[in-house]
Amino acid sequence: MRQGVPSAGNFLNQELAILTGAVEAMVVDVQCIMQALVPLSQQFHTRLITTSPKVRIEGALHMEFDEGRALDVARQIVRTAIDAFPKRGPVHIPQVAEWLVGGFSHEYLNYMQGGRYRGSFRPLNDAVMAGRIRGVAGIVGCNNPRVTQDATNTYLVRELIRRDVLVVQTGCGALGSAKYGLLRPEAALEHAGPGLREVCEAIGIPPVLHLGSCVDNSRILTILSQMATEGGLGEDIADLPAVGIAPEWMSEKALAIGAYFVASGAYVLFGVGSPVGASRQVTDLIGPGWERLTGGKLEFVPDPEEMLERALAHIDRKRAELGLAQYNPARFGASGDTPFFAALAAQGNPPNPYSRRSR
Repeated sequence: MRQGVPSAGNFLNQELAILTGAVEAMVVDVQCIMQALVPLSQQFHTRLITTSPKVRIEGALHMEFDEGRALDVARQIVRTAIDAFPKRGPVHIPQVAEWLVGGFSHEYLNYMQGGRYRGSFRPLNDAVMAGRIRGVAGIVGCNNPRVTQDATNTYLVRELIRRDVLVVQTGCGALGSAKYGLLRPEAALEHAGPGLREVCEAIGIPPVLHLGSCVDNSRILTILSQMATEGGLGEDIADLPAVGIAPEWMSEKALAIGAYFVASGAYVLFGVGSPVGASRQVTDLIGPGWERLTGGKLEFVPDPEEMLERALAHIDRKRAELGLAQYNPARFGASGDTPFFAALAAQGNPPNPYSRRSR
């Protein structure tokens, strides 16, 4: 994305990319790789290439990455793809695309709230303290084949921003929201509550902020740390009206990330199902036990509606403990008639530069 290359989709879309018939070579590293890619690629002209010494998949072509000869390895991969090109069969690329705004690192969040010389997290903290923003939620994690792709993710995002919770996302969760237009500034007008909408209008941002890939989750912790450091919302991450959610998690990596969020003081909810649900002792340890130690806790809640209720209850409880005003969306008037949103509405949907018609 930083180089202007559009994303093709998230985790469960990887097989669909090969099914287009337009992929000469698919290069994989160490995570989020479906074993079925080998037999699937063999039905097409696609060469599946592994690059990590830790990952060698039977039936795939291995071209190990070496920093000392990175350019040579890249050339070898490109040549392999070029050699496969004459073997292409029918190609079908669906002409469907959605726009998104990405790039919201913690440095840019600081900058966008005051510019180069007055950049600060104070406006965000003030909005939370005033009740315009009810709280903050980080919604991350993979797609899981056991549940409908993106369904729980987008349900929680829509319901939280409708209740004035600012949502930040990474990885597959962010791209799931992008498919439904939730990473566009117009989403604030269409989906956000009145308080959050006012904040989005003032800065010109979407109500859902794309912070990067799944391995950029530490940016969320950095933002929470800056909010705690800014003052007015307690002394620690555990004091903030904030919650982390992995609605459709599927990997050990997600559990590891969730664990270090809890260790930092965050309340974390996982969907789908619990791998430790049969043990009352372990369940108590990662819940009340970890909360006593770190201020954060980890809970597995398969039902999306219950997940939403627990997240909002936690945010409201933290607001009450901080002595903040009780959340009341009626305090803020209906917005959406500002020049910013009027201009967006007048523009409509811009043309898709990747469609054949645009080319």
